[in-house]
Amino acid sequence: MRPPLPPFDLDSARAKVLAAENAWNTKDPERVAAAYTEDSVWRNRDEFFTGHEAIVDFLTRKWAAENGYVLRKDLWAFHDNRIAVRFQYEWHDAAGQWWRSYGNEQWEFAPDGRMARREASINDVRIDESERRLFGPRAEGEDSVLPQR
Repeated sequence: MRPPLPPFDLDSARAKVLAAENAWNTKDPERVAAAYTEDSVWRNRDEFFTGHEAIVDFLTRKWAAENGYVLRKDLWAFHDNRIAVRFQYEWHDAAGQWWRSYGNEQWEFAPDGRMARREASINDVRIDESERRLFGPRAEGEDSVLPQR
């Protein structure tokens, strides 16, 4: 079981989003993959894959390329066993160029609280290091509303 469990209310949906943000900020592929069903179906940008092994492989590749990765997720909507989030994360490539990636995700959960489906649309914007605004995990009490730009 991965509480909170569906069906979600406002508090449990917010808790699920924050738990996901915290896990992804560890950059630990196995820890993150544990929150998904064994047959979880993913779309991430232009990649489509299914299952635990594929999730671990994807996240391992992702965090090998996205250095200094820091993520914020924000609840957008929820209903029954589904949650929609918007997110931003910052990272730099091997050449030192910083990026801010903006996206939306749709999540569908199994009754045990693990995610059975994740669909993510993401766009990258080149930024100067001086434009960064995410510097590590969310501080206790930090506002969950993401800046628009």
